Amino acid sequence: MADILQINNVTKKYSDHVALNNVSINIPEKSVFGLLGPNGAGKTSLIRIINQITGPDTGEVIFKGEKLVQKHISQIGYLPEERGLYKKMPVGEQVLYLAQLKGLKKAEAKKRALIWFEKFEMQTWWKKKIEELSKGMQQKVQFIVTVIHEPELLILDEPFSGFDPINAQLIKNEILDLRQKGATVIFSTHNMGSVEELCDNIALLNKSEKILDGKVKDIRQAFRTNTYKIAFKGNLMGFTNAMWAGGEILEKSTEDGINTVILKLLNNTSVTQLLQAVLPTCEIHSLNEIIPSMNDIFISKVNEGNNVVGTKSNYTE
Repeated sequence: MADILQINNVTKKYSDHVALNNVSINIPEKSVFGLLGPNGAGKTSLIRIINQITGPDTGEVIFKGEKLVQKHISQIGYLPEERGLYKKMPVGEQVLYLAQLKGLKKAEAKKRALIWFEKFEMQTWWKKKIEELSKGMQQKVQFIVTVIHEPELLILDEPFSGFDPINAQLIKNEILDLRQKGATVIFSTHNMGSVEELCDNIALLNKSEKILDGKVKDIRQAFRTNTYKIAFKGNLMGFTNAMWAGGEILEKSTEDGINTVILKLLNNTSVTQLLQAVLPTCEIHSLNEIIPSMNDIFISKVNEGNNVVGTKSNYTE
């Protein structure tokens, strides 16, 4: 798959502050790409460069094989975290006005707007003013404005902020549908659950530098810790003795006669070898490998970069 966007060795400074330090990221076309990092990591600076609000001090951005220039703006849609709608202007009039600024003829803009209004059940909003709408309703309008000109690249900064779970799922479905239709989405968020649900690839920034990137599934596999959750019926001490040096129990609990342990395999012990050792002592009810979530990985990598030791992550199956 080709890359729609190549960010090559980009550095950006503001006075004495380094916002981006030699950052290189490739974003595949027709994918959902997660741009992640704690506050102040450099995400907003990079988004501003892609939108040509500012330029890099050194390095370059390549869009579809060409150096990023003004003409490419019409092929990019941007939903900023801080929304910008005219509070006194009627919703329908505003959508048409902003769509025309992005190059659509009025008739085509209205045709597309009506389709989106029906999809989001907004038919009765056309003449309402933005200030009359709730934050979530305003978000829907802003999303439509962002995608109505059908850009090839969408940049969504915290797109679910202000949405209830039902409308958040509605927007998630639309993001996946836009990808299916050929759009590329850069998705900036602190919600790691959404990252696992939506993103094909991610890049993690911290302290102005890229510290991790790749496919979500590959990253999670790379951070496997050989840790398993096992539920069984039988004597816990007998289970522990049978396991011997093959594993270390990290957590244990008992409920309704069922023991549950979280253990880490040691000394190159395989799951098969573990089961062969403990089966004579117990009845296994379930066994699941615990693969770190993106939230665990995010916290681990950022803390590693910040020299923070001893933070315990939550086990996620």
